[in-house]
Amino acid sequence: MSNNSIRQAQEFLRQPASAKPSPKAAIPVPSPRKVKWTIHPFALLPGGHAAVWDSLNAKSGNLPFLETSFLLPLVQELAAQAPRLALCHDGRGVLLAAALLQQAGFGQWETFQPSQLPLGAWLVAPGEDGLQLARGLLQSLPALRLGLSQQDPRLHERPAGNALLGLVDYIDTAWIDVSGDFDRYWEARGKNLRSNMRKQRSKLEADGIKLQFDRIKSPELLDEAMAEYGRLETASWKAGTGTALHPDNAQGRFYTAMMRNFFAAGRGEVWRLSFDGKAVAMDLCISSEDTLVILKTAYDSSLHNISPAFLLKQEAFRQLFNEGQWRRIEFYGRVMDWHTKWTDQSRRLYHANFDRWGWVGQLQKIVAKFNRTAVASPAEKIIGPA
Repeated sequence: MSNNSIRQAQEFLRQPASAKPSPKAAIPVPSPRKVKWTIHPFALLPGGHAAVWDSLNAKSGNLPFLETSFLLPLVQELAAQAPRLALCHDGRGVLLAAALLQQAGFGQWETFQPSQLPLGAWLVAPGEDGLQLARGLLQSLPALRLGLSQQDPRLHERPAGNALLGLVDYIDTAWIDVSGDFDRYWEARGKNLRSNMRKQRSKLEADGIKLQFDRIKSPELLDEAMAEYGRLETASWKAGTGTALHPDNAQGRFYTAMMRNFFAAGRGEVWRLSFDGKAVAMDLCISSEDTLVILKTAYDSSLHNISPAFLLKQEAFRQLFNEGQWRRIEFYGRVMDWHTKWTDQSRRLYHANFDRWGWVGQLQKIVAKFNRTAVASPAEKIIGPA
């Protein structure tokens, strides 16, 4: 890359956010109508735009974890720095797209993406061109690159990459279509799963252990259930990684506040499996109109030759199939071997990186190759390490 290109990038990034890029440098974004992106402090979201955000989310996938009931406590408890709120309106004031953005390094912006959020905070109204809107957002930012992280092809069809759009595979995630009755679903599962569940139940019965499954939905029982969940996680392997939920840590405060929001709306559940009155497995779940999302699972790992988390899911799925309230059960985590016991359906999430100029992507690859050098190169000073 030439020194002229480096100077071009440095000069652009020195411009204030409101400044327009040079017509010679910027890539034109054709649009059939006038659209405008505006960038705001995050405080504007709870301060009056929550209903607008939620309305757009309801039209563009209606996922519960992209509602403000999830996002507001997430930012309050776990964001190192509050993200920025980006809104795109047409000339009539209709909201076309919205995003929560965070700076990811010098010259780079990306969708807000803490580990607790399954997908990047990016919403696009049905029928709108998400690629064009993302390109317009990049042009509105003092940035060389805009990253849309952890995108779901079910919501945003995966596009073809080009010199200005880089695509990166993220993970495969699994789901279950809830159709028909549970017996038919169960018969379609593998022979080993069905046999193992039968043997475990027989062993519990022979040992005189009473198995009880509860779906906790009452707001009055939530705090107790969350404390119980925290005790399970704190006693598990997660305690050693520092990711265990506890009522007194940020994780615990977030999940408790978030679940309280969904319980109040009648769209939150805690699944609990108990052996002789002692909780041995629990799941935290939230839902939208036709989709239930399993957010977290905790179980007693000291039990041998018993899979409490599997027994829990067998009981829960039996009820969900028989009730027919939801059409999908989403896991939104990396497909593990245990997921394949419950479903053979999966799809691949992806990252999309929009570059202002064609050389940005090439430069980023060079930086990634040499980012172990002791002295920062001019490339690193422009866009930061990969």
